[in-house]
Amino acid sequence: MSGNTPSDSMTMTDALPSSGSRKLKMGLLTMMAISIGMVIVQGAMISATQGIGIGGMGFIAAMIVALIIALFNAMSFSELSLMFPQEGTLATYTQKAIGHFPAIVAVFAGYVVVAILAMPVEMFMVDVMLGELMPGALPEKVVPMLILAVLVVTNLIGADIFARVQNVLALILVSAMVLMGLMAITGTAEPHPQLSGTPVDWSFGGVLDGSFIGLVALAMWLMVGVEFICPMVNEVKDPQKNIPRTMTLSLFAIFFIFLAFVVGATFYLDSETLTGSPIPYLDYANAVFGKSGLFIATVMALAATCSTVNTLLASIPRMLHGMAMQGQAFPQLKATNRFGVPWVATLMLAVLTSIPFLLVDIDSLITLVIAATTSYLLAYMVAHIDVLVLRQRLPQHQRPYRTPFYPLPQILGIAAMIYIALNNSPSPEMTTLVYSITGIILLLLSVIAALWVKFYMKRGLFEPDMD
Repeated sequence: MSGNTPSDSMTMTDALPSSGSRKLKMGLLTMMAISIGMVIVQGAMISATQGIGIGGMGFIAAMIVALIIALFNAMSFSELSLMFPQEGTLATYTQKAIGHFPAIVAVFAGYVVVAILAMPVEMFMVDVMLGELMPGALPEKVVPMLILAVLVVTNLIGADIFARVQNVLALILVSAMVLMGLMAITGTAEPHPQLSGTPVDWSFGGVLDGSFIGLVALAMWLMVGVEFICPMVNEVKDPQKNIPRTMTLSLFAIFFIFLAFVVGATFYLDSETLTGSPIPYLDYANAVFGKSGLFIATVMALAATCSTVNTLLASIPRMLHGMAMQGQAFPQLKATNRFGVPWVATLMLAVLTSIPFLLVDIDSLITLVIAATTSYLLAYMVAHIDVLVLRQRLPQHQRPYRTPFYPLPQILGIAAMIYIALNNSPSPEMTTLVYSITGIILLLLSVIAALWVKFYMKRGLFEPDMD
């Protein structure tokens, strides 16, 4: 492919309004709002409460291990994004390292398919919470579709609006979670009750015998997604410092937010409720805040869903736009509006998200998401491989950020992703189904990508693009 051009280097925030010819730059707090808002979703809140119910102190140890693995992932994405600051996606890094075929598979399997399936699940959860708050008052599925439509419009207007909305959503979400955790730990709103069921196990037995390792796969889902800031590399103040700093600080913030959240839950809910309730954070909110609990839980659900959908609508279309500019996706996806937003890709993502939400039930969707998120782990593995390959292939290339203790984080990161992929199924009876669906997704994407690279791009499958 040809070298970089201005259109090749379109990033998530190229549409920021300017004062004269000067673009606004996003600061550290806005970047952290994007990272934190992407990671703290309803699914992660459920995973966190279930995890503490299953493992107690063992789950806290698993969270620490997950934090370390997530920091390894952030190191690789920091090095790659600052090596190629005109580009912003995993496809760019991978085409430079190991070719267009793995680049296409990694992005579509790890991001596009996951987004198309994960957003409807979050939207379903909003419908459930609103149904609890106002039974029969709202038509089914209408409010989530309105939320999707509004966020599509705000994203099409430009990245400045996206950033403002994201800041507000992240503030609401983080404030609600921290408030709930602290109120629960201190017992300020409602006194700590005498639990009727089995209390959470706070012994160190599971830590000392190593059985907590089995919970790392569950804990890992509290820590994935901070790399969504990388497409914004051109819009960050002092990116050489702020890209790595934002991901690192966001991960530590996420860890402590979830730590307070799950520790607080153990004062009010027994293990049976934490692991068996379909929406454990609703039981948690009700126990802590009494009659106000349902309202607070609904606010959390709305903020989490809107934050996730907002970020995915901003980031995934930019990934697709960048891939189209490189010939890796349909040329129609190159189209941008007067705000510089890839409108065709944005509308396409919204439509593809609406189809499973309107046609598929929630139980089937959750199974599909679990299967698809296994492919998400592939994206992290590919990022680590990219760093290893580019260190050998381009040893003299400028690296404003270099991974500390290289290559240990990459090697351990790859091993961790393999382990989590093998332990991703929540139950043994679901394992075969999950891996079958994952295999089908990867097979279909691989066949399509191979045909695209060979016959449309007329390139070798693993031929690196070193221009």
